[in-house]
Amino acid sequence: MPVGYRKFLLFALALIGSWIAGLTVPPTWMVEQVALDARADESGQLYYQVQGESVPFSPVPMAQAQLNPERITGSKVEPPIREEYVSVEESVDGETRTVYYRLNAVFHFGWISLLPALVAVLLCWVTREPITALLGGVVSGALILGRYDLTGEVLIPSFATTNSASILVLYLWLLGGLMGVWSRTGAAQAFAEFVTARFVRGPRSAKLVAWLLGVVFFQGGTVSTVLVGTTVKPIADQERVSHEELAYIVDSTASPIASQLAFNAWPGYVQAFIFVSGVSFLATESDRIAFFFQSVPFCFYAIFAVLGTFLLSVEKPLFLGRQLKEAMVRARETGALDAPDAAPLAAKELQGSNVPEGYKPHILEFFLPLGTLIALAVGTFIAFGSPNVHWAFGAALLLAAGMALAKGMSLKDLMTGFQDGIKGVLIGSVILLLAITIGGISRETGGGHFLVEQLGSAIPYFLLPVLLQLLTIVIAFSTGTSWGTYAVAFPLAMPLAWAVATGQGLAHPELFMTLCFAAVMDGSVYGDQCSPISDTTVLSSVCTGCDLMDHVKTQIPQASIAAGLAAICWTGVAFLTA
Repeated sequence: MPVGYRKFLLFALALIGSWIAGLTVPPTWMVEQVALDARADESGQLYYQVQGESVPFSPVPMAQAQLNPERITGSKVEPPIREEYVSVEESVDGETRTVYYRLNAVFHFGWISLLPALVAVLLCWVTREPITALLGGVVSGALILGRYDLTGEVLIPSFATTNSASILVLYLWLLGGLMGVWSRTGAAQAFAEFVTARFVRGPRSAKLVAWLLGVVFFQGGTVSTVLVGTTVKPIADQERVSHEELAYIVDSTASPIASQLAFNAWPGYVQAFIFVSGVSFLATESDRIAFFFQSVPFCFYAIFAVLGTFLLSVEKPLFLGRQLKEAMVRARETGALDAPDAAPLAAKELQGSNVPEGYKPHILEFFLPLGTLIALAVGTFIAFGSPNVHWAFGAALLLAAGMALAKGMSLKDLMTGFQDGIKGVLIGSVILLLAITIGGISRETGGGHFLVEQLGSAIPYFLLPVLLQLLTIVIAFSTGTSWGTYAVAFPLAMPLAWAVATGQGLAHPELFMTLCFAAVMDGSVYGDQCSPISDTTVLSSVCTGCDLMDHVKTQIPQASIAAGLAAICWTGVAFLTA
């Protein structure tokens, strides 16, 4: 049977299986219970805070709750409401206290819940065509949920969101436009020549520049990925650094370094999910943020990931996967930055410069917009608590365009560069939108909730950190998001870790909680990094001009070594808590 027919047959079987599962497997309902750090205002109104915003609520006693877990969990009947706040009288240290919870009704389809992500990942691996693979995963999830109007019930609602609009504006217009203008003015090439002449002496120093920028731009996620990728690519290309190498360095210094140099939005987001009633060192928001920073030395995966990219940068890796090794040899010996069968996500419009005749590039055309971009990103973070990347990229694009016009470039030539830039990232933007769509579908089918439901408290304490690591790896890999995984996993993991620590009489329960916290943090980051449906994975490929699946296949072996070493460290330290 021809290969094309086998691929089509695989695609058809996956969709038929999803359709049958959607018709025959009813959802199983469960209640997600999140402890709240509740406070009362001057009028007595109860509220809790999420990312700096106060959310008022009015609880009912658990016995009167419509979402009482004893009645809902395991039911096949949809509950009348999806969210409810309750109060519970609990005995804490011999005292009876009122504890408040937010109850969320969620559902899953058992192992079927993981099918959309499995279909997308399997098709990515087999076809090496990410749009078809991601669309297949989206269709699979839609069939399971019984949404047969794919455009009206799935794609349009997903695309017609603030998040999707933000992606189109930022990555299609602003990022694509800026890269196109830099290509047209020759600014990127001028920067590469400037840095090469003064600092870079070959592939090793070019990669080291990429690593250092990854550490400097420690905001993590998409901000770091885009800034580092677009800045370093012209240098790395000139020095024959393969796109697989560069994508790995960019991706594996983004989120890992953000959890180590966590002077960003991460602590404020995560702390809202780790409140555990009766645990004194998690009692207040400041306590939980302090706990976050206390866990930094135990985020072993992040440490090993950043160390691994550094060793690769200086070409002294402890381990090198076969495909990455072949990519390095290919680039150095032949100058081919991509594999022969690769489909880079940065199109040919962004490869090299297209400077109009008579126009002379200048290094300031790169440095001034880049400096403006960084200054606005950092400045808005300091002022507002999170970087406004739209302002940053918008100002950089306007400055780059203004400088080009001021130097005599015609408006027609400038707009040609802008249009070429949009063309260059168009496919990447489509893939990014589909990745976000399938992530939402995967979360909606309840794969993460099903997995956390499988974890019980009667497990050996020294295995819990590694089990939490494996659990969050699967959730993040299946949904393509580390932050979404935190929201699902932390409300289970932290109370579970406390119950295991106290129930098994550990001598250092706070240290044990720290290990479990770090395992959830790192497992989520690893799963997100290695997932082909993750936005940071896609962006790392777009901004470095790498084939998506080549990036995934070369990153997984390297990242897995770091994850394995982290698991050994957590298990070893866990024995010390007994």
